[in-house]
Amino acid sequence: MKVQQRLPLIDMLRGFAVLGTLGTNIWIFAYLGDISYITTSSYSGWWSLNDFLRMAVLFLVNGKLLGLLTIMFGVGLELKYQQALRKGNAWPGMYIWTIVFLFMEGLIHFALVMEYDILMSYAVTAVIVTFIVKFGDKAIKRALYVFGSFHALTILLILVSALLGAINVSLAGLDPVVSLYENGTWFEQIQYRLTNFLYYRTEAIFIIPMNIFLFLLGVKLMRNGVFSQDDKGRQARQKLFKIGIFIGVPLNLLIFIPGGAFDLPVRYLFAPILSIGYIGILGKMIEYKKLDWLWKRFGEIGKMSLSCYVLQNVIASIIFYGWGLGLGGKLNSIEVISIWLTLSLLQLFMAHICIKHFHVGPMEWIRKHAIQSVTQK
Repeated sequence: MKVQQRLPLIDMLRGFAVLGTLGTNIWIFAYLGDISYITTSSYSGWWSLNDFLRMAVLFLVNGKLLGLLTIMFGVGLELKYQQALRKGNAWPGMYIWTIVFLFMEGLIHFALVMEYDILMSYAVTAVIVTFIVKFGDKAIKRALYVFGSFHALTILLILVSALLGAINVSLAGLDPVVSLYENGTWFEQIQYRLTNFLYYRTEAIFIIPMNIFLFLLGVKLMRNGVFSQDDKGRQARQKLFKIGIFIGVPLNLLIFIPGGAFDLPVRYLFAPILSIGYIGILGKMIEYKKLDWLWKRFGEIGKMSLSCYVLQNVIASIIFYGWGLGLGGKLNSIEVISIWLTLSLLQLFMAHICIKHFHVGPMEWIRKHAIQSVTQK
């Protein structure tokens, strides 16, 4: 019964994270692959109102919702592990097939839709974490220290080097990419992604230590009852709330310092601190029963998170790229934010209809039946 009580908050958090991830990706689509628009590297002084609005949104979402989504993937892995234990099944057993299909889904998504896909990185991370979990609590604790420390030291070393001027944090040479997404065909964009596969997988490889840490953090949070609706869960979420507000918020305000030095630390080191704060914040919000209908809508997104993640990127491609409506590079921040919010509302509606009538998302249905067909004896 305890697992059942935790599921509503887990689904809600996963759904919130998926929609929030679009809050970062929408700027990459809107500016035709120019990732300088989610960084401060191009700025030496303060911003215009248009730029400030974009950075304000990125302060709330950039890295934070990706971190939350990563934690929730760890929670999902722990749920599968608990299920295997209850049924007496071998671990990882059939779960390996889920990871294989996740990697393939990511590869297809990378090639056909977006070069900054996260699913392949999650699949590689899941393989590693699966075996760490198998070796027990001591292995989990040791891995948390090792991978967390390695990642933090790497980011801090980059930060110090940037502040001392030892490395250049500016982004250059993006004009050909912008031109491709503005004028190129869909097939030309696919060819470009595949040709530059290793280049665009650099981030996915770089964040694997962070992903391992956050996956395992999700496992630990699940085991410590953070997502339960009892007093123990509320007290645990209150601690996360305080960490997010008093540590996460001040550190993430560094995003407003131009020059690019704090871009990596904010996204890859400070953002996850606010991610766990979001668990506390949303855990408090779910107590307001008058908004149960809204929390349920987020939960429905969470139940078909893969479908929604792919769908939102497909729709954004159609809206902004030249082979679609071609709005990329033509809208101001208010218009881009409006599109993000509109797509989020659209997904809330579509997820409600899909879950109500089919109980599962289309991508989840395909994965389930594909795995069943492969593992059928």
